[in-house]
Amino acid sequence: MSASPLARPAAPGPEVSAAEFKAVFRHHPAGVAVVTLRGPHGPVGFTATSVISVSAAPPVLAFSLAAASSSRPAVEQAGSVVVNFLAEEQDGLAARFATSGIDRFAEPDWHLLPTGEPVLLGTAAWVRGEIEQRIPVGDSTLVTVRVARSRRDHATRPLLYVDRAYHRLGAGA
Repeated sequence: MSASPLARPAAPGPEVSAAEFKAVFRHHPAGVAVVTLRGPHGPVGFTATSVISVSAAPPVLAFSLAAASSSRPAVEQAGSVVVNFLAEEQDGLAARFATSGIDRFAEPDWHLLPTGEPVLLGTAAWVRGEIEQRIPVGDSTLVTVRVARSRRDHATRPLLYVDRAYHRLGAGA
């Protein structure tokens, strides 16, 4: 039985361009989350499609943040964050938290946890955790978070992002 061509290591060649790399991931569906935290001048939040599960025991997740992000200084100072996993009808909220130069917290319904982080209402789920590491990688920072608390709405379906647009799961998914 021979290995498929995909199983063989690739021959060394030219690097993949940033544009090509982005194009590959535009066609890879991702869940949509808004990361929120207590900033030095009030609540801070941004849309993230880069949230990944890292470990179940202990529960650890990670997300990446671009070096140019307006939220980066607050994330660098924060000790904790909330990752709000958006519900399928919250595409407007995702777009709002992806927009620069506006008060992202002016319209959505949210409240503060006793620990001080903002939580968005109506999400499919959210987790609160302590930031463990901030690792510079290329033009981004990978942030790892040890999860301390979570809440999930079992009846709510998640929002997806693919090819620069928000999508809902099909029937029966």
